[in-house]
Amino acid sequence: MTTATPELLTVPEVMARLKLGRSTVYDLIRSRRLVSITIGRARRIPADAVRDFIVTGIEDAA
Repeated sequence: MTTATPELLTVPEVMARLKLGRSTVYDLIRSRRLVSITIGRARRIPADAVRDFIVTGIEDAA
């Protein structure tokens, strides 16, 4: 059985996808509204976490 490796995004990639600034993305990470992991000194955000953040935002707005 093969499991797919989740796509990990850098902060600049998340900034581009969400069209937000660097400090806003880090604020979302700090407030735990956007899930992330640390690998060494690098911060990575799973692509699924970005999708979940968007879906949650849409649901909250409705």
